[in-house]
Amino acid sequence: MIETSLFDLSGKVAIVTGSSKGIGKAIAMAMAEHGAKVVISSRKAEACEAVAAEINEACANKGGEAVAIPANIGKKEELEALVAGTREKWGQIDILVCNAAVNPYYGPSKDTPDSAFDKIMSSNVKSNHWLCHMVLPEMVERKDGVILIVSSIGGLKASTVIGTYNISKAADFALVRNLSAEYGPHNIRVNAIAPGLIRTDFARALWENPKILEAATATTPLKRIGEPEELAGVAVFLASAAGTFATGQNFVIDGGQTIV
Repeated sequence: MIETSLFDLSGKVAIVTGSSKGIGKAIAMAMAEHGAKVVISSRKAEACEAVAAEINEACANKGGEAVAIPANIGKKEELEALVAGTREKWGQIDILVCNAAVNPYYGPSKDTPDSAFDKIMSSNVKSNHWLCHMVLPEMVERKDGVILIVSSIGGLKASTVIGTYNISKAADFALVRNLSAEYGPHNIRVNAIAPGLIRTDFARALWENPKILEAATATTPLKRIGEPEELAGVAVFLASAAGTFATGQNFVIDGGQTIV
C-alpha cells in the first residue's frame, strides 16, 4: 500500500510559470492540494490573481496556498523579480516548474521569420536556462531542490509545420540532462515532462475542429485528447518524496501517441 505521505509537499515552495491556465494551472493546483505554497506566474497580473484566489479557496483546508507574481519569461529582469518576490514572500524556492512557452509561427521551416525563430528559442530555451540558474544556488546550498521543465513530444518528432518549436523542445531535453548531471551531486533533481495533445488554449487549433481532432487522435492508443489535469500527477510525483530517485529523464504523457 502506497503511503500518501510519499506525495506530500507540505512546507515546499513552488514557482510555476505559465500557470494562469492550462497545464501550468493544473500543476499549480495539484501541488497546492498536496500542501505546497505555489507562485502563479504569467504575463497578465489579473489572470494570475484570479487563479491564485481560486487555489486559495480550493485548498483552504489542505495546507496549500497561492500568490500571484506576474512575469514575462522573455524578460530576464522580470524573471529576477519573480524569484526575488518569491523569496520575499516565502523565504525560499524548493520547486521550479518551467512550463511557459511560445510558438508564434506555423508553417514550413524555410518561411520561418528570424524574429519568430529568435522568440521561440529565447522563450522556450534561454528563459528556462536563466530561471534555473537563478534558483539553483540556494538549492545547492540546501542540498535539495527539484526542477521540472514542461517540454513536448514535439521534441521527439519531426514536423513540417512547427519545426522550430520542436527544436526548442528537443533543446529542453538536453538542458534537463545537462543540469541533472551537473547538479545531481548536490541532491537536485531535474526532469522533463513531455505532453502529447492536451486540451489547452495553446493547442486549440488542433482540437477545436472535430475533423482535425479525429485525425490527430486516430492512431493514439487511448483514442482521445488529454486533459491538463492528467499532467499534474506526474509533476507531483517528481516533486515529492515519491520521485527522489528520478533525474535527467523525460516523462512522456501522451496517451501512447509516440509508441505507434
